[in-house]
Amino acid sequence: MLKKEIKKFDILSLAVGAIIGTGAFVLPGSMFLSAGMLNSIIAILIGGVIIVGVEKNYGYLLKKFPVAGGEYAFTYDAFGWKHALVCGWFLTLAYVSLIPFNATGLAFVAKFVMPSLLKVGYLYTIAGSSIYLGEVALAIFALCLFAWINIKGIKLASNFQNIMVLMLVGIVFLFLSLIIAKTGLDNPFTATFLDGQNIELSNILRVLAIAPMLYVGFDCIPQVAEELDFDAKEASRLAIFSIFIGAMIYCSILFFTSFGVTLEEITSGKIAWATGHTVEYYFGKIGLWALVLALLSAIVGGINGFYMAASRLLFAMSRGKILPEFFGVLDSKYQTPKNAILFILGISLIAPWFGRNVLGWIVGTSSVGASVGYLYASLSAYKLYKAEHSKVFLPAVFGSIASMMFLVLLLVPGLSSTLSMPSAIIVLLWAVMGYCFYRFYDLQVVHHTKQELNRLILNQGAVSIGK
Repeated sequence: MLKKEIKKFDILSLAVGAIIGTGAFVLPGSMFLSAGMLNSIIAILIGGVIIVGVEKNYGYLLKKFPVAGGEYAFTYDAFGWKHALVCGWFLTLAYVSLIPFNATGLAFVAKFVMPSLLKVGYLYTIAGSSIYLGEVALAIFALCLFAWINIKGIKLASNFQNIMVLMLVGIVFLFLSLIIAKTGLDNPFTATFLDGQNIELSNILRVLAIAPMLYVGFDCIPQVAEELDFDAKEASRLAIFSIFIGAMIYCSILFFTSFGVTLEEITSGKIAWATGHTVEYYFGKIGLWALVLALLSAIVGGINGFYMAASRLLFAMSRGKILPEFFGVLDSKYQTPKNAILFILGISLIAPWFGRNVLGWIVGTSSVGASVGYLYASLSAYKLYKAEHSKVFLPAVFGSIASMMFLVLLLVPGLSSTLSMPSAIIVLLWAVMGYCFYRFYDLQVVHHTKQELNRLILNQGAVSIGK
């Protein structure tokens, strides 16, 4: 059983830090404003409301199963180990995708504030993006650093997360307040988006399709359920609050970005980093460096949060004999899931070699993985609640429909929100890897009785992760 070391503020900062990563600072210029400022704000808010509805299922299930693994454990109880493997494996994709997504964001911001610093050791060009050894080395350093921090223990990781999230939230809302105070709501830059763009359903759906990725951090909470020193009801409230904070930060950054760029500049792609451009326009280099500090806080919060969540999920699946025992090996000194963390590191080290293109590819892959997790959680809540109370649990119906809607938007060809080809290839390769574990590896789950699996997966077993 995992030690109960995580406090309320720890879990709130874990969720907020995971929700708000590189995307909050990059997507306003690369996607949100081009889709329409109002369209994007509407989609972000609708997405937040939908995810709150999905979370209601987590709140119910977490009371029943306060164990590591979250959706994986829920799905096992409702549908058996094969469905649990599918759910856990795709949810791991959602988490693992966002670790290199945030790490490659370091090179992105370095290009803007110090253009020549990392342009050392040109390697090659992919899809118009030049890859430099300096940029790759920076991302690799960040990935290795946070793997080491997480191996050292949950308490160290949580304390670091708290500091980063406080800086992130404080700086974002400070900039929003200062820019509005400086210019007022009526300014010529924002007017270009209000006058030059219409509210269009296709653009709203385009942004709404990635809501699972935007808010995926809230469901880090079930992954560390065994380490919470408070009850599930309070954890559910904190998850909803983290979604609210995330929505406000996404909208705030998007809104104040529009105060310093025009629609023409966004559509032409003339500006490398729209949010940074706006802040520098009003506050100079000092403001830009403050924004960089907020972005760095978001980056490290995202990397750290998803390392914590993904490693606990892989550990739980291994403990339940659904994945190879390799993933359940603990560090001899710190009693943390060392091998799971090293596996995540190994997968993540691939992404930096593809440069900033990865930022676009990963948005879709993470959304697919998260949507599968949301769907299984909602279906599990429906089945278990009906068996327990002999009536329908409406949040489960809502969550199931919403999750299937997200998957339709992402997977049906021809829609504006459909996965790009690189994203689809990543999802396919991940599915093949999971199938290989199922088909060719001698998974120990088939050698255990239902009673033994219930003890290992739902009653926490006898393995302990320490501090």
